[in-house]
Amino acid sequence: MKKNDSLNQISVILKTISHPSRLAILLAIGEGEVCVCHLEKMLGMSQSHISQQLMILREVGIVLPRRDYRYIHYKLVYPKLLGLIGGIAGIYGIALPEFHAPNNCDCSKCSKNK
Repeated sequence: MKKNDSLNQISVILKTISHPSRLAILLAIGEGEVCVCHLEKMLGMSQSHISQQLMILREVGIVLPRRDYRYIHYKLVYPKLLGLIGGIAGIYGIALPEFHAPNNCDCSKCSKNK
């Protein structure tokens, strides 16, 4: 592989995760698995906006979907990306937002816990 090929791959990944909505989605997913309905409630974004951003993250191979009936759950393919994001924030003294799963959700994962 040529040097420019690997640099281009890294550049694509960094460009992809650089969007504020996508960064928020990655942080909200964290090291676990989160359904789209949780992302909507945690981030206060519309389902269509989240789906568009998840599609971009999927295309680059950053997130992996799993369908559970009518609900789609996402997880990070490489959770080490969270360390990269945290490292950048730490260098600049920026506090990362914390996202917490909602209590009132009807998704299959939450229904099992009720």
